[in-house]
Amino acid sequence: MVQKKTVQVAVGVVLRQTAVHTAQQRYQVYLTQRSIAAHQGGKWEFPGGKCEPGETVLQALQRELKEEIGIVVNDADFLMDIRHDYGDKNVLLDVYTLTNFSGEPFGKEGQVGAWFELTELTNIDFPAANTAIVQRIIEQY
Repeated sequence: MVQKKTVQVAVGVVLRQTAVHTAQQRYQVYLTQRSIAAHQGGKWEFPGGKCEPGETVLQALQRELKEEIGIVVNDADFLMDIRHDYGDKNVLLDVYTLTNFSGEPFGKEGQVGAWFELTELTNIDFPAANTAIVQRIIEQY
């Protein structure tokens, strides 16, 4: 039996407070859309990317978010890790929330990106591994 490769991915849940002033804080989350040619193409995702050899997860997160959406991570809080089997490969997602970052995120590599209200997340097409992230964010924020 051939063992499938496991890909370790640093994932950033980029959050900003909305301008609405209520007793309950409201947040928006920044998502990017995967290229049609990519694995899980066309689906929306939390930005991030693969960890390179010798890189810590936080170093990978900082590098990937700067390269992918043009922000500098000032602080990141661990949210969860997820193991998921896509059939053709396994992924290990190390997920961090970010509310303290510099710059305004945009699709630096030409990908579509947008801010979404947390209430919209259950109607967005995500890769299967992201379902648990969506549930946790909605619960906590």
